[in-house]
Amino acid sequence: MYEWLKIIHILSGAVLFGTGAGIAFFMLRAHMTRNVVTMAAVGSIVVLADFVFTATAVVVQPISGLGLIHLQGYSLTEPWLMAAYGLYVLIGICWLPVVWIQMELAKMAKRAQVEGEALPPRYFSLFRIWFILGWPAFAGVIGIYWLMVAKPVF
Repeated sequence: MYEWLKIIHILSGAVLFGTGAGIAFFMLRAHMTRNVVTMAAVGSIVVLADFVFTATAVVVQPISGLGLIHLQGYSLTEPWLMAAYGLYVLIGICWLPVVWIQMELAKMAKRAQVEGEALPPRYFSLFRIWFILGWPAFAGVIGIYWLMVAKPVF
């Protein structure tokens, strides 16, 4: 049971990290084209990927993590686990608005495509917020990986 749970936990962590990195790459590259057709298409794919992959991993991670904590006999209040919980919350605080922003960006790009107009200034403001929120989320995921591997004593 432990090995299966650990595999699930590692794979869902990889999905969380990989999907996040992939979404960031593709959104940034689409944005850089300034082509509203590309931006609309990539934006809608990114939103779908976030719901299918990221959201699933967000649910699986704490469930599998709690199972591993129990099977390994750790206390839920180990300092390194408390730090991981804090980072997980930070990531969530960043991710939730990012998902909403991605939906808005995709809608604005699609509207600009259909109407043959330029993107509104709001698109670029939201994109900057999206970009900024990605950094603490990315660093948080790296921090959790480090905590899981190192299990430091504070």
